[in-house]
Amino acid sequence: MFSTSFSRLFTLCSALASLSASYAAPAGRCTPKAPSGSVPTGPKFVVYTDAAISGSVLPPLDQITGFNVVNLAFLLTTGPADQAANWAALPAGQRATLKRQYNAAGVSLVVSAFGETEHPTSQDPTTVANNLAQFVLNTNLDGIDIDYEEFDLVLQKPGVGEAWLTTLTQTLRQQLPQGQFILSHAPVGPWFSPGFCPGGCYLTVDKNVGALIDWYNIQFYNQSPSPGYDDCDSLLNSTPSSVFAIQKSGVDVNKLVIGKPGTTADITNGGFIDPATLNQCIQTAVAGGWNAGVMAFQFPHADKTWISTVKGNAFA
Repeated sequence: MFSTSFSRLFTLCSALASLSASYAAPAGRCTPKAPSGSVPTGPKFVVYTDAAISGSVLPPLDQITGFNVVNLAFLLTTGPADQAANWAALPAGQRATLKRQYNAAGVSLVVSAFGETEHPTSQDPTTVANNLAQFVLNTNLDGIDIDYEEFDLVLQKPGVGEAWLTTLTQTLRQQLPQGQFILSHAPVGPWFSPGFCPGGCYLTVDKNVGALIDWYNIQFYNQSPSPGYDDCDSLLNSTPSSVFAIQKSGVDVNKLVIGKPGTTADITNGGFIDPATLNQCIQTAVAGGWNAGVMAFQFPHADKTWISTVKGNAFA
């Protein structure tokens, strides 16, 4: 993801309630269960929030109508930054109140880990995963999104990133049970292209642990001039990492959430499609059997007007 900062950088267990929002992960702790309804069914409509919001931490509900997942960016191996840090800094009672309000409105609250400036592969994936999961539990969130962006490593060291992500995902699922907590990943589109990575990138990750991942918030942007993803054809059909090409590679098409920037200000290298045109792409995808949903980076450029235009009545 394109960061806007330099750093990028009531659980049900009474013993955890007294913990701060730090990474401390005591052995033998009980695993809290997320409230019913915190893992959305059907299409996912995800909006990231990284830039600070005046007078608020979360995007106000009346400004994100139509989205059902908010991803707070970013949680780093050194601790939370940006909006994730703002969330962690709230008193526990305020976090619990907000969590109830957003869940009651059908919105899940998730933290996104790593991002473009975090390169965590040199660290032990089990330790990293346990720390990430503990943050989710300590700060009363509905799950975690893995935004892993070690572009040079996956090209130069075949299999290393894939194995690291596999262990990370397995460990996260041990701490954040499926059906109770969200676990999504946010790979760039080309990482699903056959032959793009010597180790297979996300085609390998999906084969290894795809059953543990709820969906992929695929970044179909910042990839110009090729494949670009700046029109419906390259997004859906004509490139090796287009939506229906990824399906042909064996990935569940209804886990392929289409990620796009809210405006050109939210990207560095192409892939923007205006909301009305993107709606035409979405209608075509739905007609072809896809129903995964849409991701936007980021609020406030992507708000209720943006998602309403993008969705139209395609998901009716």
